[in-house]
Amino acid sequence: MEIEIYADVICPWCYIGKRRLDEALASYEGEVTVRYRPFQLDPSPVPEPRPLVEALATKFGGPERARQMVARATQVAAGDGLRLDYDRAVIANTFDAHRLVSYATDHGRAAEMVEALYQAHFNRGIDVGSRDALATLAGEVGLDPADARRFLDSDERVADIGAQLAAAQGLGITSVPTFVLAGKYAVSGAQETQTLLAALAEVEQREAAAH
Repeated sequence: MEIEIYADVICPWCYIGKRRLDEALASYEGEVTVRYRPFQLDPSPVPEPRPLVEALATKFGGPERARQMVARATQVAAGDGLRLDYDRAVIANTFDAHRLVSYATDHGRAAEMVEALYQAHFNRGIDVGSRDALATLAGEVGLDPADARRFLDSDERVADIGAQLAAAQGLGITSVPTFVLAGKYAVSGAQETQTLLAALAEVEQREAAAH
């Protein structure tokens, strides 16, 4: 079964959803191929990185609202063994990060790259919109950082990622994470591990019946 994950690497619920899917797949006995699909929470340019909490306050109605959102995401993430350090996180445009995931996919390091990007953003205060930082992260997961930087400085996959982002909109995906199972069944949100396992089993049965 193919699982397509539409997500953004600066989305806390996507990070939580990935962790829960990883746990579900660890106990799922069927064969699965995971593909990472790009989605941007905000495609606006980011001239200079600035504190994420400050940006959230501007976007969602003030510091108090931002603190509530951050506190809730942090609490839920902690329940799944994840630490979100919003005091260090900075806002970033993730277009190049999605390109880097595509590059890593070609080299068999997609899952490692995605995990590294989440950790960089939420734990390490790294600007995942910076090509220098992205190339360094590529090196940390076993890729050639110089070649990764060459790739990022080129126009490779720019059109492809743009087309995939447009395709997500065309599919009606407006929130992430969204998991598309077997190309036709969508599960939205950071669902509990058992919910994801149940969805996998149901889709497996449906697909078997269809064949």
